[in-house]
Amino acid sequence: MTAELPSLSPCDALVAVMVAVSASDETMRTSELVAIQRNVDHAPVFAEYDVDRIRAISQTVISLFEDEDGIDALFGLIRDALPEKLYETAYALACDVGAADGRLYEGEIVMLAEIRHQLNISRLHAAAIELSAQVRHRVL
Repeated sequence: MTAELPSLSPCDALVAVMVAVSASDETMRTSELVAIQRNVDHAPVFAEYDVDRIRAISQTVISLFEDEDGIDALFGLIRDALPEKLYETAYALACDVGAADGRLYEGEIVMLAEIRHQLNISRLHAAAIELSAQVRHRVL
């Protein structure tokens, strides 16, 4: 499946993490897609990113989800592409996408736990990142 995309850039990996959270519950909600686009448009890490790559990265993630070992392959690609200093950034972006529609669904909770595990995010840092995302997405 990844033959057409043999490696990811660091920004591709960040997009892949966001897409993985959105697709993890088998429904990519509009609010989640808007959150991905907003993050890519405004986060400093994406300043030089070619936004036209979002679709290809999204399709790659979705294809990998259909493979039996796809999740492992996805995290292998992500870890290969992402410098360790961006692991918490990836988790923060993932939490933003998960929180975008006002609640976390079971698949998203499981995916966020997998991201924490795969990227070795400390429990304390993860809690702070999760709370930050939650309070940013509160509504009246």
